[in-house]
Amino acid sequence: MNEYCGQPNGRIIAVVTGASSGIGRDFARLLADGSARSAVDTPEEIWLIARREDRLETLAKELPIPARLIPLDLAAPDGVLRYEQMLRIENPRVRCLVNAAGYGRFAHTLDVPAETLLGMIDLNDRALTAMCVASLPYMDKGAAIVNIGSLSSFQPVPYINVYGASKAYVLSFSRTLNVELKSRGVRVICVCPGWVRTDFLDQAATDKNAVTYFNKLWEPRDVAARAFADLAKGKDVSILGFMVRAQVFLTKMLPHSLVMKIWMHQQGHT
Repeated sequence: MNEYCGQPNGRIIAVVTGASSGIGRDFARLLADGSARSAVDTPEEIWLIARREDRLETLAKELPIPARLIPLDLAAPDGVLRYEQMLRIENPRVRCLVNAAGYGRFAHTLDVPAETLLGMIDLNDRALTAMCVASLPYMDKGAAIVNIGSLSSFQPVPYINVYGASKAYVLSFSRTLNVELKSRGVRVICVCPGWVRTDFLDQAATDKNAVTYFNKLWEPRDVAARAFADLAKGKDVSILGFMVRAQVFLTKMLPHSLVMKIWMHQQGHT
């Protein structure tokens, strides 16, 4: 792995993907207003990455520090390459990278176009991995990577199986990368929330297979705040809520065949 290639007095930045809405937006807010300083230094500038530039503009107006708007589709072949080019030109110190870009679909696998399923893997896994690899040469001791996983990271989930599998990858990748980077003093944490009140649910659901059961909807700001608190404690996984942690525990103890039956019953599938 490359060593840090910037200057010790280089500009300190944070980078947030999926910053236009939901969890990514609130991670950006907490980084910018200093609420995350117990876990990571407050950046001098924040780079906001998402496809919807108009929403990035709205968010940037709220933030107390300068924001660079980077309208990118990270799933596109040249998406991360453009980010890498910006790093080479600017040569900043990346103190925090938040990979919050991602999507899912609630549907029978055969009802979803292959392009959508493969695009899910491209964004949730390939782009996330590429963002980490591109950013690490610009990260030194005390820097952090925050990858957004899911409660689905811990269990197979019918009718959203590709999404769940992609988040299982994020969990495994994040925890092992955290071990590999200990000698450099760079921390990695995987955030695994339950149901969160974001646009994700609207985008994921279909008329035929919409989710019908929610035990609790969490606020994205609470998920982000808990993630930074857990990062400050040295944890490599962040899970908000007793019921979510209990479900994770049960998925480790129970046969996954039973876990899937319970899920199917909750959602009204036979």
